[in-house]
Amino acid sequence: MKTYRIAAIPGDGIGGEVVSAGTEVLNALAKRVGTFDFRIDTFDWGGDYYKKHGRMMPENGRELIRHHDAILFGSAGHPDIPDHITLWGLRLAICQPFDQYANVRPTRVLPGITSPLRAVNDKELDWVIVRENSEGEYAGVGGRVHQGSPLEAATDVAMFTRAGVERIMRFAFRLAQSRPRKLLTVVTKSNAQRHAMVMWDEIAAEIAREFPDVTWDKMLVDAMTMRMVMRPASIDTVVATNLHADILSDLAAALAGSLGIAPTANLNPERTFPSMFEPIHGSAFDIMGKGIANPIGTFWSAVMLLDHLGEPTASARLMGAIERVTADKRFHTPDLGGTARTADVTAAVIAAIHGANA
Repeated sequence: MKTYRIAAIPGDGIGGEVVSAGTEVLNALAKRVGTFDFRIDTFDWGGDYYKKHGRMMPENGRELIRHHDAILFGSAGHPDIPDHITLWGLRLAICQPFDQYANVRPTRVLPGITSPLRAVNDKELDWVIVRENSEGEYAGVGGRVHQGSPLEAATDVAMFTRAGVERIMRFAFRLAQSRPRKLLTVVTKSNAQRHAMVMWDEIAAEIAREFPDVTWDKMLVDAMTMRMVMRPASIDTVVATNLHADILSDLAAALAGSLGIAPTANLNPERTFPSMFEPIHGSAFDIMGKGIANPIGTFWSAVMLLDHLGEPTASARLMGAIERVTADKRFHTPDLGGTARTADVTAAVIAAIHGANA
């Protein structure tokens, strides 16, 4: 029997609660399917680790997880620690060195969940947002000088390389090609950002010639927010820069009903390094320990993890279980307007996994 090694990193806030639920569901799924197993190693990195050791993860942290088959991540963010320390010290300290350059965020309205968009009930909103995950606005290039003086200055330089743009464009076109509509929107801001974003546009047009069966268009990021709200059915696959897609995917999750249901895959498509899967909701310290965090985003991330591992049957069974549970409003957590608790949703998904939902 195949055994997959999973590195579980709960991180901060509700990360511990949802990752614990996620590993419980994965183990139940493995038992139900019966053709593979999981060995889950948990790493206590994050804000509490930082308070003890002055860093978010150990110096050899990446080496400890380098040979795992996948990473299940909770969240990074602690109210007592500046956000740039928590993000760069943990999540980005894994994503960037492991070259997880394709951040993939599917969005659709799951059964039983109501979108705030009055014209959306089902397939009118079914998107995948591809986020460039290794450079751009989050490249980490810049600095500060004359700190504390009236002459203080700070820069953050958005770095775009031809290699980086080509590979994310090619990834996005391939993904669009694999979907029924074969439709891609390239998000840009080349009217104002006249160097890097113009290169972004030019490379998109070059890569498009490799995919003649994919219909594509280009849209400024500010106009894209309006299109997502006013014409959601006109969108299918989207590719955008690190910053633009970060913002757009949060809007997408809200339009689908809640940040609590939204998943993410941070992929190293070449599989040189392990890929990392996480909900996008963040640490949510305001509800930490209350037992009401929505674990659906973590479960859906686990669906993507299973797809990446090459277990489509198990992936479909888990997605079916998720949809069966969200369709029942008894299992809606407070972010969805319900009163269910994390444990209730987890137990219901596990019950659905053992039921006839394949």
